[in-house]
Amino acid sequence: MTTPTADIDALLDRIAGGETDLYLFVVQRFELSLRSYLAGQLYDLGEADDLAQEVFIAAWRDLHSFRRGEDFGAWLRGIARHRVLMHFRSRKRHANAIDRFREEVARISQSELESAACDDGSAVIEQLLHCVSRLPEKLRRVVRAGLDGARPAALADELRATVAAIYQLHYRANQLLRTCMQGGAQP
Repeated sequence: MTTPTADIDALLDRIAGGETDLYLFVVQRFELSLRSYLAGQLYDLGEADDLAQEVFIAAWRDLHSFRRGEDFGAWLRGIARHRVLMHFRSRKRHANAIDRFREEVARISQSELESAACDDGSAVIEQLLHCVSRLPEKLRRVVRAGLDGARPAALADELRATVAAIYQLHYRANQLLRTCMQGGAQP
């Protein structure tokens, strides 16, 4: 009588022998338990599904390093644990980048805001609104979303763009508004 470990080992040996289409059976056998593990770690089913796919791809690439006779499910969870840690580190770096971006925008615009507050504010605001109205639609949406405090990721989803593209659009809008406010070429 064969044990489940022996069955998996035999299947993995056949896959290593060239029957690569059998990997689908490995995925089906461990998919539910792996997705459940990841969902418990991430709290977002979409992210859990994405990471599960990454884990199965990584396991496929490293299948030669799995030691036969050991628990394949535990090996997959080890890969998953590593992927979850990388996911959280990436998320933290992204959040830190957003915070640095906001601080930089606040630092750059602080002197302009202070001088605008000392001047006749209504004329400056009117000029700014005029400059904003002359921006292309996509740049106006980026400016408005920034003023409303919308998160770049949400705006990226809405505009079907990357977060990096949103940052570039925001930078471009700021350049055009600064030029317009200084009396240069209109956006």
